[in-house]
Amino acid sequence: MSAESPVRWTDPEQQELEERVAAAELAWLSMDVDVQTLRVEIDNFALIHHQLLGPLYARLDELDALVAEAVAARTGRPEDVRRAAEARQQVEELPDLDALFDSVREKAGEEHSEAAPPPAAPARVKPGKEAQRIYRELVRRAHPDLSTDPAEQQRRAAFLVRVNEAYAYGDAAALEGLAAEWSTAPEAAPALDSPDRLGWLRRRLDWLTAKIAETATEQVRLEQTPMGQLLALAPQDPDGLLEQLAEELLAKAAVQQAELERLLGAPGTVPVGENETDPTFPRASAGRYPHQESHTMFAQIPTTDAASVPADAALLDVREQDEWDAGHVEGALHIPIGEVIARIGELPDAKLYVLCRVGGRSAQVVQYLVQQGLDAVNVDGGMYAWDGAGRPMVSSGGQAAFVL
Repeated sequence: MSAESPVRWTDPEQQELEERVAAAELAWLSMDVDVQTLRVEIDNFALIHHQLLGPLYARLDELDALVAEAVAARTGRPEDVRRAAEARQQVEELPDLDALFDSVREKAGEEHSEAAPPPAAPARVKPGKEAQRIYRELVRRAHPDLSTDPAEQQRRAAFLVRVNEAYAYGDAAALEGLAAEWSTAPEAAPALDSPDRLGWLRRRLDWLTAKIAETATEQVRLEQTPMGQLLALAPQDPDGLLEQLAEELLAKAAVQQAELERLLGAPGTVPVGENETDPTFPRASAGRYPHQESHTMFAQIPTTDAASVPADAALLDVREQDEWDAGHVEGALHIPIGEVIARIGELPDAKLYVLCRVGGRSAQVVQYLVQQGLDAVNVDGGMYAWDGAGRPMVSSGGQAAFVL
């Protein structure tokens, strides 16, 4: 062997531990990023879910209570009266979710704008002997004065804040965890050729293994929360999931509205069925979600396919302005769904073919118009079907027309 190329001896066990520690660190950091990202996604989804669907949930609860009260008023049976009271109590006891979410947002803003206030002083406790032992050892090893580097002094001071808080509560388990964290931190690692390196590697691997298990447990907990389970149904398209939920809630509310009208004997109502809906077209309080379509709900109303609509037919488009601007049928009358009742006098005295995006909103309008004695037909599949059939469209701005 040449004297110019000495071979450095390496402990095989240490080499294996070095590799295992490196792999465990990478695994833990990757998992931690995934969990933090999941937590943010769930929080954001929960906030948007409330903002978009909260009014629909509240409306559905109110309709449930009104239907139960109408049934109780008709029958007078004690069981129906009890159910009505329970339904009304549920509505009255709903928390003020708007205030709740506002407070959460305000708190988040405060946390970003200024330092968090110090924790409230704990109740006086007398730490046990084990807590005292660990505390003394941590202070001895982590005291800021043991370093002359300003950054390291700051890191040590922040760590001792956590140590002091755990000691104030007499929490020996928390102190043990902090001791393990300090002794296995990368900053505390002995040099590669130090005789203490092997022991540090073992402690570091044990600590990382525990952190991986802890992080995995937190991921499972987040995934099993109500919002976590809901988001898991469509993680790549949460907006589409919210739209689908809005459709389902709208359908339920429509059924309850029709049932309520039947119970109250409102004019022009029919027995409730799964294809019926609310002819009052309430305006959405957050975007257009509450008016999104579910074209399977209205099979019993007059319907035709887009290809069969006569070229000279009278058309009514009930979509919103931005949808109309993107692409519409030239010559069609545009009245958004929320304005149909107020502007019913503007409708032509002719057979009316009603369009929306996929046929759900137009079905609601057709059902209402038919109840008013008008000759109206729903165009099944809406503008998507119209475009798919190759029927002509124009846009408001002159650009290429498309269905929004």
